[in-house]
Amino acid sequence: MTLLWKILLGIFLTGRLSQSQDLPEENIEQTVLNEGTEGRVDVEEPEGPGTDISQPDHRQPCAMWMGGVPGTPGHSGKPGKDGRDGRDGPRGEKGDKGEAGEKGDPGQKGDIGLAGPRGFPGNPGLKGARGESALSYHSFFYNDQHHYDDVSGKFRCVLPGVYFFTYHLTVYTKDAKVSLYMNGKTIMFTFDQYQETNVDQASGSVILRLEAGDEVWLQVYGDEAFGGVYADNTNDSTFSGFLLYPDVPASALRR
Repeated sequence: MTLLWKILLGIFLTGRLSQSQDLPEENIEQTVLNEGTEGRVDVEEPEGPGTDISQPDHRQPCAMWMGGVPGTPGHSGKPGKDGRDGRDGPRGEKGDKGEAGEKGDPGQKGDIGLAGPRGFPGNPGLKGARGESALSYHSFFYNDQHHYDDVSGKFRCVLPGVYFFTYHLTVYTKDAKVSLYMNGKTIMFTFDQYQETNVDQASGSVILRLEAGDEVWLQVYGDEAFGGVYADNTNDSTFSGFLLYPDVPASALRR
């Protein structure tokens, strides 16, 4: 509306100026003076100090009004609603590898898997040292009480007392060195040096006091170089033992 009023005022002033060109100078001055008075509103003088000047008469024609000073900008309005989400942007480049995390707790033990294929045979191991084992005999003249064990080759005492042990050995193809053991302790040795083309003989005997559970046996002493003990259909190697007398308590002897 303000723009419309300005246009009308400009048309009105243009028409007035065109009319003033045909008037004499005096009439022009009078006309300008009259226009000034037409746009002025008489205002009564204040009667005394502190009297308010009256407001402009709003009943005057709109053309008499001039454009006022721009008003103060208003307050900012409330923020509008959030807009719609935009489209997804292009995929970014791969980032740097992060640091390793802390080690987690051990998991539960899984089920036993299937057996794998059989592997290739390993390399043969080194040759072990010669084991110590008793000379075993498999033919018996007498062993009804089974005090001699043909599997271990050892005599086990059942009745405490004094025992006599003797052995006779045939030596062939190499030297023979044999010892008689009692509970893992060497009691006596017998050595025979083999003579080529000959069959040698070696023997030994001993008397021992045994307790129940004691063991006595013959064993090759040393390495294989001394294992010349031999036996066949015509040559024997024997080991014998028997009780001389049992241990009798003193109380039994008094009776």
